[in-house]
Amino acid sequence: MSGAVILFALFFILIIIGVPIGYSIGISALAAFLSAGINPTVFITSSLAGSNSFTLMAVPFFMLAGSLMATGGIAKRIVNFVNSFFGYVTGGLAIVTTVACMFFGAISGSAVATTSAIGSFMIPEMEKHGYNKDFAATLTASAGSVGVIIPPSVPFVIYAVAVNCSVKDLFIAGVLPGIMMGIAMIIVCIVTSRKNGWRGNEGRPTLRNVWKTFKEGFFALLMPVIILGGIYGGIFTATEASVVSVVYCVLVSMFVYKELTLDGLYKAVRDMVGLCGVTMFMMGFANAFSYYLSLERIPNAIAEVFLSVSDNRIIILLMINILLLIVGCVIDNIPATIILAPILLPVVESIGVDPITFGVILTMNLAIGFITPPYGIDLFVASAVSGVPIQNLCKRVLPFIGVLLIVLTLITYVPWFTMGFIS
Repeated sequence: MSGAVILFALFFILIIIGVPIGYSIGISALAAFLSAGINPTVFITSSLAGSNSFTLMAVPFFMLAGSLMATGGIAKRIVNFVNSFFGYVTGGLAIVTTVACMFFGAISGSAVATTSAIGSFMIPEMEKHGYNKDFAATLTASAGSVGVIIPPSVPFVIYAVAVNCSVKDLFIAGVLPGIMMGIAMIIVCIVTSRKNGWRGNEGRPTLRNVWKTFKEGFFALLMPVIILGGIYGGIFTATEASVVSVVYCVLVSMFVYKELTLDGLYKAVRDMVGLCGVTMFMMGFANAFSYYLSLERIPNAIAEVFLSVSDNRIIILLMINILLLIVGCVIDNIPATIILAPILLPVVESIGVDPITFGVILTMNLAIGFITPPYGIDLFVASAVSGVPIQNLCKRVLPFIGVLLIVLTLITYVPWFTMGFIS
């Protein structure tokens, strides 16, 4: 166990002193291998194996699709269509922002991409219609977190690779929890809007306006139908769907909406390559990290620790949720998933929790971390997009965190919400 002490102690020391997470994982894993007298070539081969995965190819392509949606006019037309339905009610634009984030998340699979893309034009629009700018930015950050739950989800792909389970089943399991998160935030929007007198657009939706926005956004609205329908219908895998989403985005954005230029395409691909490099770098070292954990049987030891505290399923799941919420406050979703999924899965399996359900629980906990200081990456993105100081967003975000915790509790203790539609 001395190697395990070195592994975790060095990892946390490196994180505390500001070493990037990928390097922290790799350095601590290598030190553990060397301290245990294991040939360094084992570290190298396990690192290479971690990034050599067909399933992982979905990650950069879904990221690229999200970027293309934001710059190619697809996201804007989705917002216009949603606004034709909900724009007139009290808090209408807030509801539109939430639903638009759910649509966008159903293609990009990324919370950060969703917050950035929708926030860039919805925050100014809400402010123009009398909404408090702090609230608008906080709402966009909170609704953006749904992007990692509504399929396709990049963290779901990472989790599936980490624990070797079905990506398709995870996507199915994430649909209802994602909708529940959206509804919970819409309730907050309506209550807050009524309290502050933020009314919707003048006039109820007309068939003419709905039809107009539908025609203009037809190809944009068709995109999630093609991607998710293809996955659930068995026409293509999640990885193949990610490539289809990119090709579809390029064709629609360049030749139908004609808003994507070659320069824009180049920039989106360049940004995706950078993000892909960071992700693959972490995945490789994280696999070596997990390999050492399995050699030392650390997941089994941690399971025994949890079970020694209590054998009550409710108590154990509560402890795991608290742990994940704390981790989500300080570590990004992807490295946290890579490290914690193999460690905690034996614990939850010992109390009868399905790996698919646990994937949703873990991802939802870490998604709440997107809007929880000090990490709160969605808050920082929304702050950058809107110009609102981060401390103002932290004050406004508590109601959204509260309703998301209620949804998390339902998902944790009622398996039907995740497993009810999986055959």
